[in-house]
Amino acid sequence: MFLGPGYRGPVDFNNASLTYAVVGTGALGGYYGARLARAHGQRVRFLLRSDYAHVRRHGLRVQSPTGDFTLPHVACFNDPTAMPRVDVALLCVKTTAHAPLRELLTPLLQPHGVVLVLQNGLHPEQAAAEVVGAHRTYGGLCFLCANKLGPGHIDHLDYGQIRAGTTDAAHAAHAADAHAHHVPSLQAIATDFNAAGLDLRVVDDLRLARWQKLVWNVPFNGLSVVLNQTTDVMMADPSTRARVEALMAEVVAAAQATEGKTIAPAFVQKMLDDTAAMRPYRTSMMLDADAGRPLEREAIVGDPLRAALAAGCAVPHMQQLYEALCAT
Repeated sequence: MFLGPGYRGPVDFNNASLTYAVVGTGALGGYYGARLARAHGQRVRFLLRSDYAHVRRHGLRVQSPTGDFTLPHVACFNDPTAMPRVDVALLCVKTTAHAPLRELLTPLLQPHGVVLVLQNGLHPEQAAAEVVGAHRTYGGLCFLCANKLGPGHIDHLDYGQIRAGTTDAAHAAHAADAHAHHVPSLQAIATDFNAAGLDLRVVDDLRLARWQKLVWNVPFNGLSVVLNQTTDVMMADPSTRARVEALMAEVVAAAQATEGKTIAPAFVQKMLDDTAAMRPYRTSMMLDADAGRPLEREAIVGDPLRAALAAGCAVPHMQQLYEALCAT
């Protein structure tokens, strides 16, 4: 049976050099992928669409407070069927990109390769798991401030931590699947990221981590569009900050009501303090609104809102925000 270019047979993934495909080379995928490629070279491949010709000719450029750099030559492709098969696909496309994941992931993954889903929302891993299986799907949350300035040109403003884990379905699949030990482990992926200077840590509770990310995403992404304000303006205005804090409190309540996940007040305060200290930031949803692109309204606000209401949790501020985004 022909398994495609790059197939290399059974591998001990915990003791081998993993290969990566970056699926979605925007601000997020471009930043993490470029950092990985700078450390690991041609083990990192990029699947691009609109930027393909530019990146193939000029490479990737990253501006960052940790140091600017350019990768003049990167392994880039515009067709997943032409890519050498990889061990890990980093799924970095927006949740609004109605990409045919089966057509994207199946050709470029090794038979036991895994997907690390780096997307917003409550349960973005589900779509990938339907394609490759729950035991081959990991979830990751990116605490990153970065914008795309032009083709292949990434502006990293602040932060960059990744928290990754497995879903409950993945735990069950690992227990039931005799071949689960053949897939690359999250710890092996973390080792590669850490070697590239990227802070990827494995968390025990992915569901809690997703709700924690929503503590920031719901108010700041949502209000940035509704109010047309950057993070610094929102934090400086007392009335807007009060709305932010009210929305955060509702996300905390929703996490407890829907899944019994407790988010400590200290975590909420840290989100506020970190945002007040960061450079002025136009959120990803604000940039999408400015560019006339679809908003990640459902993944960031709609899904947690519906989960809260189904659990009987009152979230009037979140409902008002969702309605305002729907009217945008």
